[in-house]
Amino acid sequence: MPDTSTGTFADESLAAGDVYEDIGPEPPRRLVWRNIFLMVLLHAGAIYGVFLIPTASALTLAWTAACFVISALGITAGAHRLWSHRTYRASLPLKVFLAFANSMAFQNDIYEWARDHRVHHKFSETDADPHNAKRGFFFAHIGWLLVRKHPDVIAKGRKVDLSDLEADHVVMVQRRHYQLSVVILCFLMPTLVPWYLWGESLLVGYLLPGLLRYTMVLNATWLVNSAAHMWGNRPYDRNINPRENSLVAFSALGEGFHNFHHTFPFDYATSEFGCRLNPTTAFIDLMCLLGLASERKTVSKEMVAARVQRTGDGSATSG
Repeated sequence: MPDTSTGTFADESLAAGDVYEDIGPEPPRRLVWRNIFLMVLLHAGAIYGVFLIPTASALTLAWTAACFVISALGITAGAHRLWSHRTYRASLPLKVFLAFANSMAFQNDIYEWARDHRVHHKFSETDADPHNAKRGFFFAHIGWLLVRKHPDVIAKGRKVDLSDLEADHVVMVQRRHYQLSVVILCFLMPTLVPWYLWGESLLVGYLLPGLLRYTMVLNATWLVNSAAHMWGNRPYDRNINPRENSLVAFSALGEGFHNFHHTFPFDYATSEFGCRLNPTTAFIDLMCLLGLASERKTVSKEMVAARVQRTGDGSATSG
């Protein structure tokens, strides 16, 4: 299956053959037919899975939902808020859980995901942004995974500091064993658990908690790159594209408060409204309560209010 994220397809886009020969402002778009074929196949399987929902047991549907939440947390609480932005500190057991959850999400290993996300923030809405929303909804959502990277993405990506990730043993162990962990955690485990424990068919187990769940997590993540950069208000900074989008927040476990996040990327909650439409923030808070996380970084209400007054679009409401 394709390896996707706000990153790349495995290391394919960093190979020598993937770099544009003509470095210029408008390099030709080169389609990656392998990725196109895999994406079509993946979404076809997910659509077929939708028609099998009535045949699945209640336990299988509950397992599918659990797999969705766990794998999504591997992106939101793990690759994004912990490793890309270092917005809180996690204990070793929590790091290990989030690394497993990240492999279950199959959106590139933590190192690559965080690298590309840091490039996205540093060069947002430019040619160096891997999923530049100024190139349209389809490109920002999935099209960027179907073409070779713009040379600016590769060039600027090499200059981003990743020393903290390289010093993190959990990140590097996951990177070394990523392919095997994906096979086991993204596909085998979701399929075999319902088959072994309560007699679900292998076909339903593979298509619902496997392909359908995987596809839903992918598209929820991609909506942050596309819809949350195009539709919604900008109460904190009207001069940037990212928006506040409640529907994206709902589908992506709290990642849709995107104008706030791009304005204050160091805040662990990615929102001034706490756990409202933000299960990831609730999860991190719970981990802190259990002693598995600590040192949550937040922006003060005074700083938020000052920024709203200075650069907001006038749509801010009290939390």
